[in-house]
Amino acid sequence: MPRIFTAVVPPDDAVEHLDAFLEPRRAAAPFRWTRPEHLHVTLAFMPAAAEHRIDGYVDRLAEVLDGIAPAELSLAGAVVFPNVAEGRVLATGVAGGTDILATASVRARNAAVACGIEVDGQQFRPHVTVARTGGRPTELTSWVRLLDAYAGPAWPLGSVRVVASHLGEGPRRSPRYEILAEIVL
Repeated sequence: MPRIFTAVVPPDDAVEHLDAFLEPRRAAAPFRWTRPEHLHVTLAFMPAAAEHRIDGYVDRLAEVLDGIAPAELSLAGAVVFPNVAEGRVLATGVAGGTDILATASVRARNAAVACGIEVDGQQFRPHVTVARTGGRPTELTSWVRLLDAYAGPAWPLGSVRVVASHLGEGPRRSPRYEILAEIVL
């Protein structure tokens, strides 16, 4: 059963802006940096979706997202999971439209459950993962200060993607992402 997620993918100019900001800093830490083409805001994560349920999920998702309010988003600030002192995930936050994203997340998760697909129960916190520490807890205060100074270009929320994540099938054993559907809002 494939791992799938529903996400908002920043446009190329927003990804390029963040990538240019991070590029000269990547050598300073032995993190596993997220490839630019994998940057996204996860609305719902489904660790094991039966293939015969995915089409129904996409249809239901399109229905529940129909008429969602417009929003202008940008990447800004720092987010760390689980906390700064024992960070495992370094991310940038999302500015603008966070209420709309939260609504879209609830609707995406509810649509999955209604279709018989189990959803990860983590609390929604809009972010874009930029690096992982490789499993070992790391003190990330200096990285939080750095990312807190970051503010990317704004873009309109225009679509949501449903993506399959094939673990270990990408370059250097990274995931390979396969876009299953794109729902224009």
